[in-house]
Amino acid sequence: MSARILIVEDHPTMREAMRLVLEREGFDIDEASDGDQALAAVHEDAPDLVLLDMSIPGTAGPDVLAAVKGDPTTSEVRVIVVTATGEEGRAAAMAGGADHYFTKPFSPIALLQAVEEVLGPEAVGPGE
Repeated sequence: MSARILIVEDHPTMREAMRLVLEREGFDIDEASDGDQALAAVHEDAPDLVLLDMSIPGTAGPDVLAAVKGDPTTSEVRVIVVTATGEEGRAAAMAGGADHYFTKPFSPIALLQAVEEVLGPEAVGPGE
């Protein structure tokens, strides 16, 4: 059974690029373009992993992170913060419960490595 990943990203091109890389590795992908859609998706059917952009419309990324990690029904959902902010936001994101912090721009290989670090090596493709 492949892991299900929710990509929360407001830029359609970035969201599509991430989806293509992850689908090629066999992951099931759901998408949300804002924080409100993300929270609804997580509560409707919790994914294994959320790739969360911190600068999204609606409910802000840090608030989405706090809501997911603060709710006992979703607190086990793994969250990788994906942001263009750079390293300055790492401490706050990790303190907020993020499982990994990842900066844009990034390569497809770096994205897969981050997913593997959080979900484990068995989650990423047969060749890993």
